[in-house]
Amino acid sequence: MKAQTDRLYEDVKFLTGLRPYRNYRNPESLGKVCSYMKTAFINAGLKVKEQKWVADRTEYTNVIAVYNEDKDKRLVIGAHYDVYGNQPGADDNASAVAGLLETARLIGQYRPATDYAIELVAYCLEEPPFFGTEDMGSYIHAKSLYDNKIDVIGMICYEMIGYFSDQPDSQPFPSPELAKLYPSTANFIIVVGIEAFEEFNNKVKKLMSENSKINVQVISFPSENGLAGLSDQRNYWKFGYKALMINDTSFVRNPNYHLPSDTIETLDFDKMTEVINGAYNAIIRII
Repeated sequence: MKAQTDRLYEDVKFLTGLRPYRNYRNPESLGKVCSYMKTAFINAGLKVKEQKWVADRTEYTNVIAVYNEDKDKRLVIGAHYDVYGNQPGADDNASAVAGLLETARLIGQYRPATDYAIELVAYCLEEPPFFGTEDMGSYIHAKSLYDNKIDVIGMICYEMIGYFSDQPDSQPFPSPELAKLYPSTANFIIVVGIEAFEEFNNKVKKLMSENSKINVQVISFPSENGLAGLSDQRNYWKFGYKALMINDTSFVRNPNYHLPSDTIETLDFDKMTEVINGAYNAIIRII
């Protein structure tokens, strides 16, 4: 049950090659992304639906694929497909969308015998100016689960999973305290959550580590403010759901964050592949 590196590369190539860039000002490009993802989900043998809403007089779309829909409990896997400004967004967040699509392919291929549904969601409007508002695609989705009284066992957010370095001392840290706790080489992936759901965070880290050749770390912050809540997982906490982010430490590590230099050439697809191998192992064994 292995992710395929070439498929991850082709997905990122498509996403980063779109012009105009896939930001909120370019709904035609966002629509092309939606069509691409829908095709990938359908080809994986999953049921696909769209969730639409209006923000600033423009309609936006979450693309949702569901496996084992008849099960009462549900695990959510998500990644945002929009970018900030006019840049290709290879790590932020084409890497994660590629990971989401590859996860769907693995689920469709191996049909794991889970006693819960797996819902894969590609969100729009994670980036500014909508970040932190109720117009975020992940807020729209999380609220719909809550309103429909869905039994959510947890949410896993893929956010920037492709930038790594094997060079010594390549991993910066926002504080000396964190530097003492984590590796100084930027070749690890990290599970990021909050202390309220520390058991869930640690379980995902453990399961990812069992089936991945990449170093998996975990951090549980005291609250959702600051570094803990910098992506779509934040909106599931608002409704009391367990949620976390799988991340390469984002702008702490990646100097190309929100810049035109965030290109496909900067990504390590072999390590991305191992991230998805580990994540898949966690997804199909979470309970």
